[in-house]
Amino acid sequence: VQLQASGGGLVEAGGSTRLSCTVSVRSFSTIIVGWFRQAPGKEREFVAAISSSGSSTYAESVKGRFTISRDNAKNTVYLHMNSVKPEDTAVYHCAGRQSNRMDHSTWPSRYPYWGQGTLVTVSS
Repeated sequence: VQLQASGGGLVEAGGSTRLSCTVSVRSFSTIIVGWFRQAPGKEREFVAAISSSGSSTYAESVKGRFTISRDNAKNTVYLHMNSVKPEDTAVYHCAGRQSNRMDHSTWPSRYPYWGQGTLVTVSS
């Protein structure tokens, strides 16, 4: 399983952007995909995750601003980031796990497969 994140860049506070995560796997329908982020000097934190059926969960810090979605025909998961804040600045990683249950999907240790990360910088 390989994951490729893209779409990062410089965004003004209050603006929007979209990250993409393309997954190379035989059966995308068996994959839960999560987004995590790591800001300089901070630990990696959970952002959002989505199951093959479209069930999703979010961190409290992004709930109502970010939306995770997936296109199973394209093996791609998206993170739509709206009303971004300077504190959203981080390297965003997508990660994958083969499961049909969302239990513990907020734990980085549950994901054996990771993409390389893409930097999002929010200017104030």
